[in-house]
Amino acid sequence: MDWIQALLLALVQGLTEFLPVSSQAHLVLYSLVSGEAYQGIDFDIVLHAGSLVAVVIYFRHELIAMAVDWLRSLVGGPRTPDSALAWWIILATIPAGVAGLLFKDHAEAALRSPMIMAAALIGFGLLLGWGDWRHRGQRDEYTLGLKDVLIIGFAQALALIPGTSRSGITITAALFLGLNRESASRFSFLLSIPIIAAAGLLAALDLAESGVESGVGLLFMAFLAAAVSTYACIHFFLAFIKKIGMFPFVVYRVILGCLLIIAAV
Repeated sequence: MDWIQALLLALVQGLTEFLPVSSQAHLVLYSLVSGEAYQGIDFDIVLHAGSLVAVVIYFRHELIAMAVDWLRSLVGGPRTPDSALAWWIILATIPAGVAGLLFKDHAEAALRSPMIMAAALIGFGLLLGWGDWRHRGQRDEYTLGLKDVLIIGFAQALALIPGTSRSGITITAALFLGLNRESASRFSFLLSIPIIAAAGLLAALDLAESGVESGVGLLFMAFLAAAVSTYACIHFFLAFIKKIGMFPFVVYRVILGCLLIIAAV
């Protein structure tokens, strides 16, 4: 992998990780068009680490408030909106965590077909559009209850299907539960933190056995590119959806799904 290729892939990862469009589908499309595998496990870890750092920095104030109140709740402190939100994120992570441990390898082997990915892009994209058009309400993430959190958590487990988009399916579930666009997206982004961190840890354990393949300089550049592009993506996405909504992403998913079908034929 040369530096231009690494930079391009890092930017694609950063710009699509938190958009409801499936970063994995973009990388698979790249592989189909170029005829090359897009990365090794070390490169994959670095890209996700960059995205993780970006989302933590972006939501640092919310995360600090949640962590402080959550720790206080462990020693008998009062329940607050921030401590409740922290508990909800923990609870909503469990279904996807369990599903990942049990079915990740099987899902990647059995469902990685470009046709299945294209179907997920188009089908779940249309579902996102329906949720935004018919079911979106005015609730925010602090109004979530146990039932809401379990629904979003089990929806996140569907992201094991390639092309679904973890952010896309969790935003869709939150919209169907009556959250507004910004709140649905913020909860989805916060919910990504433990999942990305856990996936990165498991991948790092695999890397310890296989060894690093890419150069340190190239990996550091990719990390910075992924972090900066992810941060910018989160910022502009939250501003964009206030005015425009989810419709452009629905159209984009349908087009991307069609391109995958064409490239795979």
